[in-house]
Amino acid sequence: MAKNHVKYIFITGGVVSSLGKGISAASLGLLLKSRGLRVTILKFDPYINVDPGTMNPFQHGEVYVTDDGGETDLDLGHYERFLDVSMSRQNNATTGQIYYEVIAKERRGDYLGATVQVIPHITDEIKRRIANLAGTGKYDVVIVEVGGTVGDIESLPFLEAIRQYTLNVGHRNALNIHVTLVPYIRSAGELKTKPTQHSVKTLLEIGLQPDVLICRSEKSLAKELREKIALFCNVETDSVIEGRDVQSIYEVPLVFEKERLAEIVIEKLNLKCNAPDLRRWSRFVHRVKNPDGRVTIAICGKYTDLLDAYKSIVESFIHAGAENDVTVEIRWVKAEDIQLHGAKKYLSDVAGLLVPGGFGERGVEGKIEAIRYVREHKIPFLGICLGLQCAVIEFARNVCGLAGANSTEFKKSKNNVIDLMLEQKGVKNMGGTMRLGAYPCVLQKGSKAYKAYHKELIYERHRHRYEVNNKFRKKLVEGGMTLSGLSPDHSLVEIIELPDHPWFVAGQFHPELRSRAISPHPLFRDFVKAAKILTEKSRD
Repeated sequence: MAKNHVKYIFITGGVVSSLGKGISAASLGLLLKSRGLRVTILKFDPYINVDPGTMNPFQHGEVYVTDDGGETDLDLGHYERFLDVSMSRQNNATTGQIYYEVIAKERRGDYLGATVQVIPHITDEIKRRIANLAGTGKYDVVIVEVGGTVGDIESLPFLEAIRQYTLNVGHRNALNIHVTLVPYIRSAGELKTKPTQHSVKTLLEIGLQPDVLICRSEKSLAKELREKIALFCNVETDSVIEGRDVQSIYEVPLVFEKERLAEIVIEKLNLKCNAPDLRRWSRFVHRVKNPDGRVTIAICGKYTDLLDAYKSIVESFIHAGAENDVTVEIRWVKAEDIQLHGAKKYLSDVAGLLVPGGFGERGVEGKIEAIRYVREHKIPFLGICLGLQCAVIEFARNVCGLAGANSTEFKKSKNNVIDLMLEQKGVKNMGGTMRLGAYPCVLQKGSKAYKAYHKELIYERHRHRYEVNNKFRKKLVEGGMTLSGLSPDHSLVEIIELPDHPWFVAGQFHPELRSRAISPHPLFRDFVKAAKILTEKSRD
């Protein structure tokens, strides 16, 4: 394959939010990667928070953590799951970060007394972020997704920076894709193009002419409708791409391939590449859409009213389900409901329980009660971060006889089996100060964790402040718990499991952040396998 100069694809969204810009960016990235191109994606978020780390999940959804400890937007999860590559903090920038950097430079005197303004100083910093990623020499194509909706005041500096960047690198090296909505008006029985026309008009006023339109719709776009959109929006008819609703987000790359999106991009950017190879992806999508069976797994958390709070967990179950040839039906259970009504009402007929991460005391006793139920009834269990901590508390109380066992995060007692990490005790600022990113873990041979990973040394992503209190490790082991994963210096407990249980494993890390569409995470894969075995036994 001939070497390419770096090409840029800018993706914006119009009309309404949540149109799927992130899925569109990830899908296009996958199609280009399938042709042998080296692709990365940069997400710009217009909010003033420095990162989403301190934001309530109800506000933002989950915080996606990268290997290098970046707390980023959940769209980076889509990028990683589709492209099967690891992103870094370089792949996400917020308005808060941009202004933070510019103000720091002003305080140092870097601007030599100049008046600091949005143009050129803020826009230059935005362009610098793009150039830095491109300048690594690792990529043929850099896709840049701008969060928010065209017309929002927050997005204007990013759109202006894109206009300038396109001018600097030339139109043969930069492409603008606009994701828009073509709503179906049921009472009229018609698809309406006016919102798209207005959205593109707003873009044109900013100085950006879209080269490609991805038109989200619940209905198919007729040829005449595409021609109308092309005429009024000043794009070629072939560049009006249908983005119809599909059964699974993982179908989107295959839909775009039929629409020739990648071919259009390759032609417009004069890219040299191979023929696409989407065989593995197609097999994965087929398994997702045509499973042989189904299993029901409960997720017991406190953010169950907003599923985006557990986005990576949901996707990990899709990956692991496809690997096991089943659909995972998730039963969302509020931890507080278990506190009120008991675990049996919600968990008596499930094939597995997952307790996810989280912060704060609300709902913790419900999670502990749920874990006790599945431990005693031999139902497969996977604990993540706080899920591990709750499992340790439950075991300490009900098996080891440590009355009042708890975490210092919730209540101080003589049996705080979970305690604040030593290096966290002097921390004052909340943002970016947890144990963040990928850390090594050594697995005990013969354990369920070792059998899942098939290796002794693993790396997993963390986001927490509390750990298993080492003062109680001996008591837990005497009670029958296996500490099957430890940090290399043995100072931190990373994985616990119960050997006398069909499948009871919990990790202090977040395995869902490393699950990919075509390579599911080992713990999710084996957890779903255990749930499938229990489901088949209950049928017999």
